[in-house]
Amino acid sequence: MPGTRGGQGGDGPRVSVRAGLPIGIGVMAAVDEIVFHQVLAWHSFYDRGTPELGLLTDGLLHAAELVLLVAGVFLVADLARRGLLVGRAAVGGALLGAGAFQLFDAVVDHKVLRVHQVRYGVDPLPYDLAWTASAVVLLVAGLLVVRHRSRVRGGGPGAGGTDAR
Repeated sequence: MPGTRGGQGGDGPRVSVRAGLPIGIGVMAAVDEIVFHQVLAWHSFYDRGTPELGLLTDGLLHAAELVLLVAGVFLVADLARRGLLVGRAAVGGALLGAGAFQLFDAVVDHKVLRVHQVRYGVDPLPYDLAWTASAVVLLVAGLLVVRHRSRVRGGGPGAGGTDAR
């Protein structure tokens, strides 16, 4: 059917980006939780209470990241089954999701709600800058991947009507 195979035309790229978002959020939450909460033990999700409460909130974050990862995998699998998956767009969506998680964590969790800082006992500014910079890098990478996808889809030079994954 025209407009469905490999995401050519129609909504394939858009829905592929949306399917990648929860995967990116889940992966970034997992990296944060495993590396910074467990391995380095720099902070817990909620540091303004007892260690037990910090452990509980880390467990809730872990549960949420798993739900997002599973949901994202099911969304991607469904798109693939229907012939609508555009791989590059899904990767772009995952990068956007990871960047959005990092930016939300940096601004809302660290500064607005102050549920935790990146690291305690040191000047937080370099850590805050690195955290926010990583968010910006992920968001820009995601936008570049998605925009490249759109440019190729739009019939620009080299498009040739093929699925450039």
